[in-house]
Amino acid sequence: MSTHDFIAIGLGPYNLGLACLTETVDGLDGVFLESKPDFDWHPGMLLDFATLQTPFMADLVTLADPTSPYSFLNYLKETGRLYPFYIREMFYPVRAEYNAYCRWAAARLDGVRFGHRVTRVDWDGADGLYTVTSETATGTAVHRAPRLVLGTGTPPYLPEACRGLGGDLLHNSRYLEGRAALQAKESITVVGSGQSAAEIYYDLLGEIDVHGYRLDWVTRSPRFFPLEYTKLTLEMTSPEYVDYFHALPEATRYRLEAEQKGLFKGIDADLINAIYDLLYQKSVNGPVPTRLLTGTALHGAAWDEAGRTYTLDLHHTEQERDFTLHTQGLVLATGYRYTPPAFLEPIGDRLRRDGQGRFDVARNYSIDTTGRGVFLQNGGTHTHSITSPDLGMGPYRNSWIIRELTGREVYPIEKSIAFQEFGAPSGAAA
Repeated sequence: MSTHDFIAIGLGPYNLGLACLTETVDGLDGVFLESKPDFDWHPGMLLDFATLQTPFMADLVTLADPTSPYSFLNYLKETGRLYPFYIREMFYPVRAEYNAYCRWAAARLDGVRFGHRVTRVDWDGADGLYTVTSETATGTAVHRAPRLVLGTGTPPYLPEACRGLGGDLLHNSRYLEGRAALQAKESITVVGSGQSAAEIYYDLLGEIDVHGYRLDWVTRSPRFFPLEYTKLTLEMTSPEYVDYFHALPEATRYRLEAEQKGLFKGIDADLINAIYDLLYQKSVNGPVPTRLLTGTALHGAAWDEAGRTYTLDLHHTEQERDFTLHTQGLVLATGYRYTPPAFLEPIGDRLRRDGQGRFDVARNYSIDTTGRGVFLQNGGTHTHSITSPDLGMGPYRNSWIIRELTGREVYPIEKSIAFQEFGAPSGAAA
């Protein structure tokens, strides 16, 4: 059993960034527990052509500490790739290289413990400490600390119609491991609206004539929405907008959360154009065996074991028409949704909930009743808007959390960076 200043559970990019930023803070002892054997960020979607949708400065540390040895540019320098990246003249890193960068950083951190699957968190009121129990390859480990940082991420989401469905359907998180078997089928259907669906469709379309399958893309969105990436829209990932959004009434925040999905779940505009260009190129020799079905919602699904075929019950939302689609291969590019981990149940009475039953995340990212003991990475679009899943805001959030952990502003926290005002002007007449 060991005691620390804080325990971080889960090691995605946000807690990995926290590990990098706290590594050099004197007198701050944290341990980071991760169930996987090593760092691996969305391995099922590390397609050769895929890049991040945020610039390289949105790495683990730079926007909090540009001098950090754990920056992406320092990784490129140490691996001999800085000049090739410079000559490439593109701000957006290849996704596989971002994953390699994160693995490089994780390997240099003393506080990271891989292979620790947390099973239970308890509160010891007498000592004022949380007790975190985890299973390892050699037995049970116990760590204690007065504070926790939760970074378990957002697990894959399956539509209700497909839960418990048989066969070999794939969620996009497992796409690469199942791609070869998928391409051996006579027909493939991709269901989803966002970047992952578009990347998978583009990847499969590229070899449609090599393998000879029929390829369909079903999305309930009325069109293929591009990610809105204009500069004044990007100011919504600012300290001012977080302050503004967090102070809104709960009902208003939930309404805006639903309306703002296109601001972080849209498709890269260049990829939309590349899909059209590829369709055009392949259509030169005749019709391409593919369909793009917009405004189409998945209402039901069935698996026929004998025929090795899925039957999808679909509904066109504008025409109010029902129809079915038969497919051998099924890819659900339906994204991720935050689910509170079961290991938190023993301390449930110490965690705040809002009127919808979700964590009530305070402005300082705490979710416990004291407002200073348990902090949440990501999972807060209903309280902190689109900044919650934004990689570039990870260092900003970690700067807040480190201030709460240490009682001092180790990394300067920006207060005002936006040109626009999000609410009524200060001092305006009622």
